[in-house]
Amino acid sequence: MARNRRGRGAERTRTSVAPAGLSGGSYRPLKTDDLPRIIEAAMEVLERTGIQVAASPCRETFRAAGCRIDEDNNRVYIHRKLVEEALKTAAREVLLAGRSPQHDLHLGGQRVYMGTGGQAVKILDLDGKVRETRLSDNYDIGRLCDTLEHIHFYMRPVVPRDLANEQIDINQFYACLSATEKHVMANAYLPEKVAEQRALGEMLAGGKDSLDARPLMSYSACWTVSPLRYAMETVEILDQIVAYNMPVVISSAPQAGATSPAALAGTLVQITAEQLSGIVYVNLLNPGHPLIMGCVPAQADLRSGAFVGGSAEFALLNAACAQIAQHLEVPIYNSSGISDSKVPDAQAGAEKGITGLAAALAGSNYIHHSAGFLESLLTVAYEQYVIDNDVNGEIMRMLKGIEVTEESLSLDVIDEVCKGPGHFLGHPQTLSLMNSEYLYPSLLNRDSRDDWEMKGARDIREAARDQARKVLAEHWPEVIPDGLDAEIRRRFDILLPRNSMRPAA
Repeated sequence: MARNRRGRGAERTRTSVAPAGLSGGSYRPLKTDDLPRIIEAAMEVLERTGIQVAASPCRETFRAAGCRIDEDNNRVYIHRKLVEEALKTAAREVLLAGRSPQHDLHLGGQRVYMGTGGQAVKILDLDGKVRETRLSDNYDIGRLCDTLEHIHFYMRPVVPRDLANEQIDINQFYACLSATEKHVMANAYLPEKVAEQRALGEMLAGGKDSLDARPLMSYSACWTVSPLRYAMETVEILDQIVAYNMPVVISSAPQAGATSPAALAGTLVQITAEQLSGIVYVNLLNPGHPLIMGCVPAQADLRSGAFVGGSAEFALLNAACAQIAQHLEVPIYNSSGISDSKVPDAQAGAEKGITGLAAALAGSNYIHHSAGFLESLLTVAYEQYVIDNDVNGEIMRMLKGIEVTEESLSLDVIDEVCKGPGHFLGHPQTLSLMNSEYLYPSLLNRDSRDDWEMKGARDIREAARDQARKVLAEHWPEVIPDGLDAEIRRRFDILLPRNSMRPAA
């Protein structure tokens, strides 16, 4: 769909310095020989321990495929030949389309994209106060992220606590899709609502075939409860997503030391087993379905049992999962940026930098939670998205690496400067490379102390708040034209008022 704007709002810049989709793969926490050992162990888990699956059409699908079923203990035992067959038909790449091709995500291999995550129930507002999240936050965060170059996709960030469960599904997708031209991922709470969400997507895409060819929306389905148990209410939703041919992530989120082994290798075995079972199941339903392996391993602080999302172990586990997915040749969704800090502070910056860089350098495809999160997934903050955009940009620049050519070796330049009266800062090579070799963050301050003080001595959090306020006051994207919006509102119970999606008079 062509862009349609009012001519007001923040200008978005696109640079070639650190574009989306650069390749990672240089960081390998697992040795090459470790990968088949972990996958072999996961297959043994599926044959020996199995998956708990309650009586359901899902269990009957496994039975029909030849799996052994323990009726008394609700366990399904999946033999390795079935896993091997599923991996042969599994999608190698998945397209998650933007409203325009510049925002397309081509998931697979070691291509890296970084974006938001979902399901926070609290927000740190721009007045510095914490409150419950509401539907309008999904719209407002979306239009903020619409202007942030290094947030490559928009996964619905917050639960609308002001809506009833049956109102959430269609409204969360609508709020997000109205706010940005980037790809949108969300979920469904009720299986019967997937049909409505699909219908909304078809209206926005211009028809069924157009949505199939360029899926501008996708799903995350947390269909397991670790360890090794299917959440049957979510499996029903997954069944509908597959039936409607929508791209989907099957997400497992074990915590090492709590819902998976304390040994990090053991957690990798368990999460791989959970994922392989899901790859089998979805490919039994629809061979080659646009499916993304979803690994979000975390840990419990063994001193307290608390969830931890900002640790070195978290970084290691997510990077290792990227290696496993690459070995299996399937796209992967995993995580970074789940800071345990309560505010955008030095702790948040350190945790986000460590976990984001590890996942990206490992070649994770769809790195969600990379922007906005605080308090171990409970809270998001408007200013944190602005800060994390710069962090993500620096990470993506590192992925690009250093190009070594005869020209970039700079022998003539060194000779000219060292033998002449000039300096490198004024050399033509420097001027020619300043906008292609170097990334300039929009927020991170590089002024001298005197200049910084003269400009008000603001810290990064204050500067980020100011930028967020400016975007929210000025950037009003018209992603959905008025006529189409009216049709959508006639068909669905849309609760976000149209007049709240326009600048104040």
